[in-house]
Amino acid sequence: MPTDAKRQAIAELTELLRSSTALAVADYRGLTVSDMQSVRRSLRANGVQLHVAKNRLLKIAAAEAGREELTSLLSGPTAVASSSGDEQSLAKALQDALRPYSKVVSLRGGLLGGVAVDAAAFQRLANLPSRDVLLGRLAGAMASPMTGMAGVLAGNLRNLVGVLSAVADQKRASEGG
Repeated sequence: MPTDAKRQAIAELTELLRSSTALAVADYRGLTVSDMQSVRRSLRANGVQLHVAKNRLLKIAAAEAGREELTSLLSGPTAVASSSGDEQSLAKALQDALRPYSKVVSLRGGLLGGVAVDAAAFQRLANLPSRDVLLGRLAGAMASPMTGMAGVLAGNLRNLVGVLSAVADQKRASEGG
């Protein structure tokens, strides 16, 4: 018989899983309480929440939230990192926060926009440049052919002006001389 506290915890976890655009599941075995507080502080500074809950409650909440893909990742000591913002910010924040504890903590996987991914996908996502940098590169790549074409057209005009100037100089020289 579930207690009121467990029902409340499941309701909170369900809402967390529903409202998050990105979720990561990690095994935190071996972290001390102060290490866990340090990780939480670092993640919170980047807009990421870290929750520790019993796997049984997480499985029930995942089923209620329609996130059944998470259930295969829920075994052993489980911490769930969630973000309702940019998926890459979650991956980068996790990478930065867990770097000092990489020998102890292991990322199992998670959900990015409702799609189940493994730990390697989080690693690749964390190593990508930021969204602004990628958009800048795209804009540069799109502008590059236009810039080249403008240079070619300007070169032809420069050459024409140079030829006309040489003809004018030659005419002045022949009239004066």
